Amino acid sequence: MKSHALLTAATLALAAPALAQKTTPSAVREKTVEAAKKDEKTAAPQETKAGDTAKASLKDAKGQPVGDVTFEQTPHGVLIKGTLSNIPAGTHAIHIHEAGKCDAPEFKTAGGHFNPSKKTHGMLSPGGKHEGDLPNLNVAQDGKVQFEFFANGGLTVASMMDTDGASVVVHAKADDYKTDPAGDAGGRIACGVVSK
Repeated sequence: MKSHALLTAATLALAAPALAQKTTPSAVREKTVEAAKKDEKTAAPQETKAGDTAKASLKDAKGQPVGDVTFEQTPHGVLIKGTLSNIPAGTHAIHIHEAGKCDAPEFKTAGGHFNPSKKTHGMLSPGGKHEGDLPNLNVAQDGKVQFEFFANGGLTVASMMDTDGASVVVHAKADDYKTDPAGDAGGRIACGVVSK
């Protein structure tokens, strides 16, 4: 009986590390890490990727080209650059609109401002701003303007490439940065569909 008890104790002592290994927190952690890796592979790909680019070639109401706007995804937001010409001198609003369609002459097919988070319009609005709200353009007397903006309020290149796309619209007047839904910016004088 004594030797049987000693044999049982010795067997348990030898088996204890193996049994413990199966139930220790590190074993649980390994299983959790493996499960997370498996979920990662089956999850949807990450939307925002630094280096993604897109471009919009704008035309006026008569279908004449007026310039290009480019978008580059960075780790901190979207770098937006553009060169436009044949735009009336003065201050003009420029926005990203919710649909990738630019039917002249009024460009209403571009829809409202790109606004997936459903905020009110304007950088000065307490309930704003739309992801598609951008600073005004100051066009010189020769009708030319070159600009560079940085958009970090939730706008991404990937988000503009949703099922109905997006477009860039230049307005007849300046954006007052507060009036909902479009900053009292007047009619749409140029438009371009955003594409890869």
